[in-house]
Amino acid sequence: QVQLVESGGGLVQPGGSLRLSCAASGSFFSIGSMGWYRQAPGKQRELVATITSGSSTTYADSVKGRFTISRDNAKNTVYLQMNSLKPEDTAVYYCNTPDARVQVNVWRNYWGQGTQVTVSK
Repeated sequence: QVQLVESGGGLVQPGGSLRLSCAASGSFFSIGSMGWYRQAPGKQRELVATITSGSSTTYADSVKGRFTISRDNAKNTVYLQMNSLKPEDTAVYYCNTPDARVQVNVWRNYWGQGTQVTVSK
């Protein structure tokens, strides 16, 4: 099994920055793609950014140019650097890996527990 543990959320003023981290632990052969999603109150969960094991990235249009996703494969950790934060970025941010290889021919999808990001004066 795989556990994803997020950290780094908190309260920040508009225009500020935060860095989220998500570390994968447990029993697995490898972690494939990783990503960040977010869910604001009353809204559906939405994709923020993804990164493949080869470090190819994708971003939601709403965060392009402000957020940067990266990963450290040796540490099985993914990061989300968030700059120029806006009130509309307020949400619970979730870490995800859709293809953790847990057995020789078994890949599974895992989610973290989420970390709150609040952007407010």
